[in-house]
Amino acid sequence: MLVRSVAAASLALLALLGAAGCSPTDSKTDSKTDSSDSPAVSAAPDDCDKSKLSLLRPGTFTVATDNPAYEPWFSDNKPSNGKGYESAVAYAVAEQLGFQPSEVKWVTASFNSVVTPGRKNFDVDINQVSISAERKKAVDFSTGYYDVAQSVVTYQGSKIANATSLADLKAAKLGAQVGTTSYATITDTIKPSQKPSVYDTNDLAVQALKNKQIDGIVVDLPTGFYMSAAQLDNGKIVGQISSGSSPEQFGFVLTKGSKLTACVSKAVDALRGEGALARLQEQWLATAGGAPELK
Repeated sequence: MLVRSVAAASLALLALLGAAGCSPTDSKTDSKTDSSDSPAVSAAPDDCDKSKLSLLRPGTFTVATDNPAYEPWFSDNKPSNGKGYESAVAYAVAEQLGFQPSEVKWVTASFNSVVTPGRKNFDVDINQVSISAERKKAVDFSTGYYDVAQSVVTYQGSKIANATSLADLKAAKLGAQVGTTSYATITDTIKPSQKPSVYDTNDLAVQALKNKQIDGIVVDLPTGFYMSAAQLDNGKIVGQISSGSSPEQFGFVLTKGSKLTACVSKAVDALRGEGALARLQEQWLATAGGAPELK
């Protein structure tokens, strides 16, 4: 399993809802219960004291994401402004760990470099990376900070604009970003008769859709709302594809064996438990209204 602020009109349309579409692929996503089995649950309070954290740079919480950093996860391609869901979550986690906003440093890390083994140039990465068993062999994940559904985006008048089921997509030419759960959704769930197109970025996929080289794009739902409202003329969400009882989740990525994993997970769990994640989702991400489930 393997996508900034939207213009005011778009925000109204999206209910305060990019396009990275970067939910990872490789294997079956862990369930919410599985992702909660990280070392976070065993972290003692004193272990997560700011002064005891094992950091890349002493006194600084270094957070990575890709460039460009897309709406609605970030705003204006400026992760440091605290706007957009993932930027806001990163600062909320930093605060849980005792950091002031001025002590958070943002760096750039490409999606593919983040999910491969080796030392990283960050303490944590936040970039719509789905938690998967395969990826856990190479990196650590925090517990999930967002439960994901995939969506199919097209334009009014396309051959799939009125599709109401997965069967209606079988003859479609679909596209998605390389190495993402969105692409895996095409190949493993939709299983169209035509080979899907693959793109280095969702921006390239959007351009292909505009050129009518493909019939639709598969991408995570919040990015789908952004695409349809802000990037496409006459864009339309065909529908969403549920992950069922074991939802795909985005998690922070850390170096394999990081001493920070437990504490970051503990911070995420605290934010979820107190309702902070839900409030940030309401503020920054589109609701599922207008995106019927495709079965």
